[in-house]
Amino acid sequence: MPPLPRVVDVLVHKRLSLTRKLVLLAMLCLAQSLDSFNFAALFSAIPVLDISMGMTETQSTWIFSASQLTFSSFLLISGRISDVYNPKIAFVGGVFSLGILSLCAGFIDTKIPLITVRAFTGIASSMTVPSALALLVKVFPDPLEQARAIGFFGCSGAIANIGGLVIGAMFVQWASYHWVFLFVAVVACPLALVCVFIIPSQIGETADTPEPEGAKWKNLDLVGVCILTVAFILFMFAVTSGSTDGWKSPMVLVLLIVSTLMVVSFFYWETLLPVEKAAIPPRTWFYTNFSVLFAVALLPFFWWNTMMTMFSTMWQNVFHWSVISTAVHMLPMGIVGLALSFFTGSLSRIFSPKWIILVGLSLCMIATVLLALGGGKPENYWPYVFPAFSLGTSGMLLTYSLANIAIFQAAPSSMAGTVGAIFNGALQFGSAIGLAASSSIESSVEAAHGGSQEYTGRAATCWFLLGIVALQFISISIFYDRSTNHKSQPENPDLVQHSTKSDEKIGDVDKLASIVEIHS
Repeated sequence: MPPLPRVVDVLVHKRLSLTRKLVLLAMLCLAQSLDSFNFAALFSAIPVLDISMGMTETQSTWIFSASQLTFSSFLLISGRISDVYNPKIAFVGGVFSLGILSLCAGFIDTKIPLITVRAFTGIASSMTVPSALALLVKVFPDPLEQARAIGFFGCSGAIANIGGLVIGAMFVQWASYHWVFLFVAVVACPLALVCVFIIPSQIGETADTPEPEGAKWKNLDLVGVCILTVAFILFMFAVTSGSTDGWKSPMVLVLLIVSTLMVVSFFYWETLLPVEKAAIPPRTWFYTNFSVLFAVALLPFFWWNTMMTMFSTMWQNVFHWSVISTAVHMLPMGIVGLALSFFTGSLSRIFSPKWIILVGLSLCMIATVLLALGGGKPENYWPYVFPAFSLGTSGMLLTYSLANIAIFQAAPSSMAGTVGAIFNGALQFGSAIGLAASSSIESSVEAAHGGSQEYTGRAATCWFLLGIVALQFISISIFYDRSTNHKSQPENPDLVQHSTKSDEKIGDVDKLASIVEIHS
């Protein structure tokens, strides 16, 4: 017999006022913004940190990489916790931990403790994203409302990515790099306290007979999660080390091989478990459009972070622009992102996500060509770089937001935390691979053509990016099935055979919800 509808989720949704739902959306978007700010603001602080702590270029890379490594590696286990337990607990705990760890980082003046705290910060951030997405799916169960909410959620992170660069530059220029960390603490701790009261405690419960809390851990698939987590840690460590120490290093090669074998072992292990106990059931990849959307998720952070790293470094080290000037010249990304955030979710109600993603990729290709041709001279900023940043950000934001919306429509809502972890893991995975590949291409071309003062290496990176975007365009054109727009995947495929009974149960739920509303 198929599982009963999620009565409590429906009741909670019906009892929440529009004002409370909007406040919840704002809180969740603010948490997403903090995660992005925590990464982007450090771009402006790294040169000062290098001098203040006597760090080498390789060591300063780990200020970024330590957080990125743990964030991407612990996404899956945090997603499973959000699905098996109440996502409110994971979200509030993650935001509060982020605030406390950032407070500690603000008072550290030595490199090893700072890198260590940054690694733990990545774990805290990984707890907030899947749980926030799980909460969004439960608060906005209607597909169209859900699309709009997820669109705002995704755009908030993209906007904070640029806002963090500007605010971080202001702290570094006029205060101290310590405030890059303290600012996160000042926002995160009160946010966690507010969310304790604003998020309904019943939001993760079901009307079915719940499992005892002590038995829920059996559904976490600890063996599979641990295998994949360790595999990601080893892989991300290898990629980060390879970009700084060289890809021919024996340690890098061994770690890449071991991590690949562990990923294969994970997928084999998942086939041995019952569907309800697997961290990522094998059938997940066969949900309509799920795999192709996972591939699309590899691109946005890859493009954004490559461009931000490449141009912020060139503008400061080659053009000798100030930190503030560099951040201001990045503003088109943030302004365009803010403008688009108001209607990206609504676009999915009018057009197929397939066509919007294709438009986004087309804009990105035009932007990448402009940067490859004219990004190497200060006087080319307005005719080439400014329109490229505006078009590229528009394209990547459309691609990112609509892929984010569509992937939640491809899988059942009971997997929201896991789907959020998979999607955000793909974003980080693509960023890590992309940055490593881009830096390798840039370095090798520069070595053959006169060093970093020349634009040849950066132009080669842009042409490489163009090839990746074109490949994504072809993949979406061929493999994306647009016949399932606005349709959520059922919790259990067998439900299709029992639609009449399910409709009767849902009708009973609506009646019960009405009674609750009257009495409340």
